[in-house]
Amino acid sequence: MKKKLSVLALVSVFAAGSAFASGWRIPEQSVDSTAKAGANIASSRHADTAYYNPANMSWMADTWAVEVDATYLHLTPIEYKDARSPFYDGDSDSEDFFIPTGFLVSPSYSGVRFGLALTAPGGLSKQWTDRYPKAFAEEFSLTILEANPTVSYGFGDKFSIAGGVRWVYADATVKSNAAGLGKPLARSMNGDTIEWGWNAAVAFKPMDKLNFSATYRSNVDLDFDDKADLNLMGNFMTLDAEVSVPLPAVFALSAAYDVMPNLNVELTWDRTFWSEYEFLDFNFSPAIPGNPFETPVPRNWDDTDAFRIGLTYGLNDTVTLMGGFGYDQNPAPSENVGFELPDSDAWLYSLGMQYKVSDKMDVGIAALYDYKEERTVKVNPAGVVYGEFTNAAAFLLTAGINYRW
Repeated sequence: MKKKLSVLALVSVFAAGSAFASGWRIPEQSVDSTAKAGANIASSRHADTAYYNPANMSWMADTWAVEVDATYLHLTPIEYKDARSPFYDGDSDSEDFFIPTGFLVSPSYSGVRFGLALTAPGGLSKQWTDRYPKAFAEEFSLTILEANPTVSYGFGDKFSIAGGVRWVYADATVKSNAAGLGKPLARSMNGDTIEWGWNAAVAFKPMDKLNFSATYRSNVDLDFDDKADLNLMGNFMTLDAEVSVPLPAVFALSAAYDVMPNLNVELTWDRTFWSEYEFLDFNFSPAIPGNPFETPVPRNWDDTDAFRIGLTYGLNDTVTLMGGFGYDQNPAPSENVGFELPDSDAWLYSLGMQYKVSDKMDVGIAALYDYKEERTVKVNPAGVVYGEFTNAAAFLLTAGINYRW
């Protein structure tokens, strides 16, 4: 099924994508997930289990558990070198963000446990100030917040199932301005929406030291109905704009194994269904003849695979060390790459630790470095992009507290 996206929807497929995951996805929402490069599904053990694998809630200690985390994210400037002329060169702005998250897991009630996750699963922003890139992406910003209540039920100590509801709030702004190219052509949009989805998980432990898990988060269509301020060759107007943005479904398979009493290794594969994004389509009302923003643009993104390895090592009764490595494919074919998403394949490297303050409280810290490969786009010399994107990278620092009672 084809999904239609407006200029506003560019935010959702661009902003975080140039940060550290395929498209705009943010897999890392907690200390353990940041420390293990997103490999925190079969091996999840703190309150963030309510988000990453609610089926594992069945096997947590029979107490209340709460976790509060905060992530600092730094995006490096992306450099664009055009193969046709230095006139088209440009650098995006460096950017810094603060992302809070929280998680809660209840005790067992006759085998049933309840969880709640408050996360920011995608978004952020990108800004270009040089005249050529600015004509297509002066500012793209997106805030996505998700509240995800879940419930699990354990069948003994070997099998557990879980499910939940996704409440998603999104707010987005997009601007572009071609004045630097001598064209009085600009757009400015803002809108927000609330939508719903669901998630499910299963976990199987054939033995105490081995966990097989599968999770699924449904596609959520974000349907915006907002206003657009346009400058069409000196004619200023405000039009209604309708937008439908697919938040793609994600399916993950994970296995975690205690290779030693104090060393756990998790292997995770996840697939993000970006093929929902087939066209970039601006829908304005009333329709204006000759409106250049109204022409649908093919995108034809591909589903992507990510491969993650997470290590958890108990150094002693107080300190737990973690590390991770991952490879994440990008969804955009070269013929459809634009300034709204100069995405490329990513390599993830991470480290972290949890410190046991008491029987009731742990504190943790983790860091992740995301390296984006250089992306050369030389498909059509007459296209918007005909050159190379370099220096894209991101750094994450996450700190958090776990408390049980």
